[in-house]
Amino acid sequence: MMRSLFLQAPSFDGYDGGAGARYQMKREVKSFWFPTWLAQAAAMVPGSKLIDAPPHKTSFKDIEEDVKSHELIVIHTSTPSFKSDCRTVRMIRELNPTAKIGFVGAKVAVEPRESLEACPELDFVARNEYEFAIQELAEGREWKTIRGITWRNAEGALVSNPEREILMDMDQLPSVLPLYKQLKVENYFGGYLLHPYMSWYTGRGCKSHCTFCLWPQTIGGHKYRYQSIDRVVEDVKYVQREFPQVREIFFDDDTLTDDHARVEELARALGPLGVVWSCNAKANVPRKTLEVLKANGLRLLLVGYESGNQKILHNIKKGILVDVARRFAKDCHELGIIVHGTFILGLPGETRETIQETLAFAKEVNPRTLQVSLAAPYPGTFLYNQAKENGWFASDIDLLTDDGTQIAPLDYPHLSHTEIFNSVEDFYKKFYFRPSKIAEIVGEMLTSRDMLVRRLREGVEFFQFLRTREDMIVS
Repeated sequence: MMRSLFLQAPSFDGYDGGAGARYQMKREVKSFWFPTWLAQAAAMVPGSKLIDAPPHKTSFKDIEEDVKSHELIVIHTSTPSFKSDCRTVRMIRELNPTAKIGFVGAKVAVEPRESLEACPELDFVARNEYEFAIQELAEGREWKTIRGITWRNAEGALVSNPEREILMDMDQLPSVLPLYKQLKVENYFGGYLLHPYMSWYTGRGCKSHCTFCLWPQTIGGHKYRYQSIDRVVEDVKYVQREFPQVREIFFDDDTLTDDHARVEELARALGPLGVVWSCNAKANVPRKTLEVLKANGLRLLLVGYESGNQKILHNIKKGILVDVARRFAKDCHELGIIVHGTFILGLPGETRETIQETLAFAKEVNPRTLQVSLAAPYPGTFLYNQAKENGWFASDIDLLTDDGTQIAPLDYPHLSHTEIFNSVEDFYKKFYFRPSKIAEIVGEMLTSRDMLVRRLREGVEFFQFLRTREDMIVS
């Protein structure tokens, strides 16, 4: 077995490159997700080293000895971080000329040849669900026999091996949790999760077909495959035993609530353990299911509302009705389930009027906290192809600035990318700077000193985020 290093490379300050199943960026309030996809590959290779540089403020200088001492180096990359990750590869190659270096992630899954051409120091990329491909690489198998990789042969030619079959039995994957012992758990936090928290997947794939959503369209697919209930319970017990400081578990499946019967069964199995847990959900979960979840430890749902305009929801194939989302929000409020709502501005069909409609909807459903993002068309998604075909890309606009801040890449004839960008700050201010919301936040801060300190820190970060955006507008 090759000595193997799995690396989330140093990048922009505060940049959440791993980001679980979410997209990669710096956030308005600094937060970091556990690097589950990278850790899952590392779990396939006994004795592997896992380094997640951004949350640990690790510089390249800090990892030089690790880079020198490993034979196989696997780096998780993404569209926003790709150029920076290529620079890291060049520095690694200078220190360790004989190492086999490869990329994994959605970016290289959809653009394998282009990625290798853009980064000549790379030896391979592993496409799609890559864990078993990485395991075979570490075992020293002949590269031409390994399904799911694109690689550079001895003559420098690029070779794309056949695809791997999709993994159906998720219990075959070893737990990522022992790998988390190599990380400092306290360095991972989110504004709406109890701290410290821990996240991982109990399944992959999402039956929804949202045009902007990265992972189902590039790696996970649209068939929801999940671990057995016994396996999930075993992992939860491991966390309780080995990470007693963890106050909340977040199941990061794209949509844990997709299968109502399964999530109810899971909740009933978790209830006796006394664990506090949260998950991603679509805004269509029936009340009877919500009741079961709440009664068995559910604290919070992360819900992608995206828009309050029905036509936009149809445009992005969200598969949800605004009235159903309203009913869902009402049920959550009545049952005491906290909701963190996410919204996206600049989706196809967006106008100045629909932005205000979505703001009004956000105030009405009133999630405890929210995130407002700009439409991000990642390669490999329907939205990306749609934007290219329609000429919606602003010619000089990328997904992020040089320091990792998200910007608006889509530019419509009736709504410019500058207007879309500016609307995010307006949305935040009008949602949060309401007397009722301010009173809610102050009330929460008065519940404990920890919450007071935390919200004050987040408040400083939030205002710095707004100031940064204003500086970008001025410039």
